[in-house]
Amino acid sequence: MSLIDRLAHRRSPVDVTARIRTTQTSPLAEIRRRVHKELQDILGPQLYNERSAEVLAQSVRKTLAEVLAKDEHALNAADRTRITSEICDEILGHGPLEPLLRDQDVSEIMVNGPDRIYVERFGHIVPVDAAFIDETHLRRVIDKIVARVGRRVDEASPMVDARLPDGSRVNAVLPPIALDGAVLTIRKFAADPYGIEDLIAFGTLSRSVAHLLSACVKGRLDMLISGGTGTGKTTTLNVLSQYLPGDERIVTIEDAAELQLHQEHVLRLESRPANIEGRGQVTIRDLVRNALRMRPDRIVVGEVRDGAALDMLQAMNTGHDGSLTTVHANSPRDSLSRIETMVLMAGIDLPVRAIREQIASAVDLIIHQSRLKDGSRRITHITEVVGMEGDVISLQDLFLFDHRAGQDEFGRSRGALLSTGLRPRFVDHLEDVGITIAPEVFGRTLLTR
Repeated sequence: MSLIDRLAHRRSPVDVTARIRTTQTSPLAEIRRRVHKELQDILGPQLYNERSAEVLAQSVRKTLAEVLAKDEHALNAADRTRITSEICDEILGHGPLEPLLRDQDVSEIMVNGPDRIYVERFGHIVPVDAAFIDETHLRRVIDKIVARVGRRVDEASPMVDARLPDGSRVNAVLPPIALDGAVLTIRKFAADPYGIEDLIAFGTLSRSVAHLLSACVKGRLDMLISGGTGTGKTTTLNVLSQYLPGDERIVTIEDAAELQLHQEHVLRLESRPANIEGRGQVTIRDLVRNALRMRPDRIVVGEVRDGAALDMLQAMNTGHDGSLTTVHANSPRDSLSRIETMVLMAGIDLPVRAIREQIASAVDLIIHQSRLKDGSRRITHITEVVGMEGDVISLQDLFLFDHRAGQDEFGRSRGALLSTGLRPRFVDHLEDVGITIAPEVFGRTLLTR
């Protein structure tokens, strides 16, 4: 069934909620709860002390089969399989979220409450037939996730960023901040990381732009990836990081480790929140400053969102060429304004012109991504930072997304990333280090607006 057909036939949120509530009060749900409790009574501490996940899984499945075998209720094969799967997911995984985490079509999971779970599939948000037993059940799963990475979330500290073992990004918010109960959001990462061919197939960028960006990474240009939430900035950063030479020392800095670099000489640093006593916090800015003492050839920062922008600019301007980072912004010009604002957040009284000169000197290229109405994530701007003109940072767009192409019969954008015909100034620098870009890459294909 096509995506359009699936969307047309999906249930409404009311239908899904009604079905979930019926399922939770069914006789099968009562058997599941009782079997689950009996299993916990039998295994006891083994559920928490077993070191090998494989051995634990075997023990759980064996004991579960024995408990179900002596159950007085006559269960058919389908019900027995369903109960076994749900209980194993609960004990060994993340409860009702586990099937969604295994679903390769799901890119994001949004839990708005125990019985309100939504997912993003192919760029569209849809409700799913899954639910937690109650608020306590949801909180238990949240605690399990954050405890694994040494973090905590409670009424005193009701917001937390964490990650799953596969690198998927997790955010949880608890009452009293979340007025209607605990909220959980999981940004999934593909088990097999995307490569440049995947982005080309998705239409995120063209092959000629891919060649240009790979040349820019190899030529040690400092690059900034900007865009809104969920536009694919981290995915693009991860793909571009694959072009980093294997003989360089790379330091990655993130709030929650997501980047999946396969080079041999990679050092991964992760920020840490304060403990229950308000001590021990390690910020992105602390990590950037420390990274400068680790003799890096490249610094890759997952996202700059505070005074760390100043230290990142200093790193780019003091011999660490070829660094990469992302920032939330609505356009290439806005991304520079945001960096300017974040530098002021560092608490150092610098003239605005001095900050702009630092930005113009540090950043060579801006890659801006957007999420279009059809749900696709596209690179819409490839913009070169030219320098300063008076008190203003001068930019020139090398590639722009053609929004005028319209949409096809399925609502998908026909647009593509096209050249403006301008030759970037950094081409001379790339040629000096032995990297040549074919002139036709910048052939004029975009009509004058």
